[in-house]
Amino acid sequence: MDWLETFGLLTAAVLAGAVNAVAGGGSLISFPALLTAGYPAKTANVTNTVALWPGYLGGSLGYQEEIRYQSRRILRLVVPSVLGALAGSAILLSTSESAFDYIVPFLILFATGLTAVQRRLTKLAEKHRMTARSAEDMPVLLFTAVFLFAVYGAYFGAGLSILTFSVLSVLIPDDLQRLNALKGMLSLLINAVAVVYFAAFGPVAWAPAVIMAGGALAGGYLGAGVARRLGQERLRAAVVLFGAAMAVVLFVRLL
Repeated sequence: MDWLETFGLLTAAVLAGAVNAVAGGGSLISFPALLTAGYPAKTANVTNTVALWPGYLGGSLGYQEEIRYQSRRILRLVVPSVLGALAGSAILLSTSESAFDYIVPFLILFATGLTAVQRRLTKLAEKHRMTARSAEDMPVLLFTAVFLFAVYGAYFGAGLSILTFSVLSVLIPDDLQRLNALKGMLSLLINAVAVVYFAAFGPVAWAPAVIMAGGALAGGYLGAGVARRLGQERLRAAVVLFGAAMAVVLFVRLL
């Protein structure tokens, strides 16, 4: 990598880390940056997963108390999370490069749409809460949902946190801060499985992965203050516009 590519990827990772810390959707910045740098779509995807994983770890460390109080719940969701992540990782690596190139614009568009309606999804989830009988009750639908989200999270991942938090808010009648901590732990676990799988079998570009991992950590820690001053709505709007523009570019490339 030359200095310009290194600077561009590092900047994208810092921005992605800051966006994830405040509004979510950071992959809509870091993944297109890897594509722009010339990496094939599948390589860019697995490299992005490896690069952004430390950010999930940092987020979970900030929720230690909320996590400790629901350790049994987390343990019960480990199996569907791991199985789903293994399935998603295997499906991704078995997808041909040409097929993934075709799928990527739709995945970006889907994640962009989720980011755009995140606030509405949260309100809808809050309105329809209390599906379970108690905070300790874990319906079968929850295990199924976590498995499917893990498949998606390992396969692509952008928008995973938005989907997961919305569904957890509906299916588990608990404090929203605890649910946010649970969402973070599940995202951490799902991505950890994917990182190990990709490290063993996937086409990870390690040089940009290491550089971007450092940038994502720095962005999450240092950039969150700047991102907060911009406000969630402005930040989310910028991410949505960028994601939509990237989707359009990729669709044009397919023609």
